[in-house]
Amino acid sequence: MIQVINRALDLLELIANDPEQPKSLGELADGLSLNHGTCANILKTLVARGYVEQVGTKKGYILGAKSYTLTGNEAYQKDLLEAAREPMNALTQSINENCLLAVLKDNQRVVIHRTFAEQDLQVRTADLKPVYDSASGRLLLAMLPKEKTHRFVSKYGLPSGDSWPEIQSETELYEALSLIHQEKLALQTIPNRHVIGLAVPIYKNGLVVSSLSIYLPEYRYMAMDKRKLILSLRNCAETINNKLI
Repeated sequence: MIQVINRALDLLELIANDPEQPKSLGELADGLSLNHGTCANILKTLVARGYVEQVGTKKGYILGAKSYTLTGNEAYQKDLLEAAREPMNALTQSINENCLLAVLKDNQRVVIHRTFAEQDLQVRTADLKPVYDSASGRLLLAMLPKEKTHRFVSKYGLPSGDSWPEIQSETELYEALSLIHQEKLALQTIPNRHVIGLAVPIYKNGLVVSSLSIYLPEYRYMAMDKRKLILSLRNCAETINNKLI
């Protein structure tokens, strides 16, 4: 066996074990009992080839675009990621909050890209979440053509448990989705976690292809200029839309 290839694959597998959490050079090297210099050289190659992405200079490493394309995951769209990367970085630098880009896959919203703030207290959300249980999922569902929305509800039913506690009937669900569609904005409050989620649509060729979201602690949201925050989110989405034309 070729040792350097084994080490590169070990690094990819370790990063992929917890893809939402950037891992530092030290964590990766120590986790695999690698010399730090050797680990850094392998990572440099993986970053150059697009299989790993370095998040800032000190935050660590996450999976890159090429790693997702190897899976054949239809939810992952390279052109979308490339269009979103720089505007999302700029948005996170501007508001200092985590942002994510997500798409719809069956009854899940799937995160395909994240940017990370410098805050000591940050909101983490899973890569896969039920559609009803996230602002981004609700937004994506609401922006579907009506017949597709009806098929989704017919197939997966109403929100269950605490996924969307305000919704108790089909009528309430369709009214809530209609309002999101009109406003092109979904706002989710997660009381037990004191978290706020905001999501707006991303368009390509006139169709909604993904959602752009901000998740932040409720206390920071309440202290912010909310209209300015939403405007920043919408402006970022518009920049991505223009790159996808």
